[in-house]
Amino acid sequence: MESGVGHTKRTPLKGMRFESLEEAQAYLDRWEERWADTRIHGTTKRQVAAMFAEEKPHLLPLPLEPFRYYQYGERVVHLDGCVEVAAAYYSLPPGWIGRSVNVQWDELHVRILNPNTGKLLREHLRQKPGGYRIQEEDHPKKMPLSTAQLLRRAEHAGAQIGKFCQLIYQRQAETGIRRILGVLSLTKKYGAAAVEDACATALDIGVHEYRFVRRYLERRPHPQMFLRQIDPLIRGLTQYRDFINLKIKEQPE
Repeated sequence: MESGVGHTKRTPLKGMRFESLEEAQAYLDRWEERWADTRIHGTTKRQVAAMFAEEKPHLLPLPLEPFRYYQYGERVVHLDGCVEVAAAYYSLPPGWIGRSVNVQWDELHVRILNPNTGKLLREHLRQKPGGYRIQEEDHPKKMPLSTAQLLRRAEHAGAQIGKFCQLIYQRQAETGIRRILGVLSLTKKYGAAAVEDACATALDIGVHEYRFVRRYLERRPHPQMFLRQIDPLIRGLTQYRDFINLKIKEQPE
């Protein structure tokens, strides 16, 4: 292929200038028809066009999609059963949590390979950052041991923390694992007591989102400042809940 490019530069195009690609292509088409196809090949001593006519019936059609160029990497399968590629998450069959896999990806696809055999485990369409791609058969039929251990850690951290994390898992399943880990990481930064209070507040108003707990702790309102009392001048807590849910959905992760 590279020698063919050099031959074309040195032979038909040497010293030539064109006003457009279309003009150059038309010139090359004429050159190929009148000279390249009619010449006698130096090795076979036969006309190029005649040899091509013999080979043409045996040629296969070009593939429908172009050749894929992948980036490569190695990933460890997370507790949620997924690997991360460019801040998005892709599932594997059950049984791979904690193990390393090979990953290939381009702009359209993510391919996950068995590192020992090279066998394709899963191929997914690329997702936006923060998105998940989990095939239906990749959902575990029962709670994995690692997930049960994680929820027990949450219960030990605090009763409200445990209840909050249980609700996250019930509502979001595998996609909630990273958020549960996020809640537990907040106990290291703010202390278990502060996170316990934040989770209690979230449960009171019915917001079961990690982002609410995180932002509540970042702002650290005094417990008495939050509107829990009943008064004719104060709107119902469900209205505050709906408003907070709306604002959470409008903001990125």
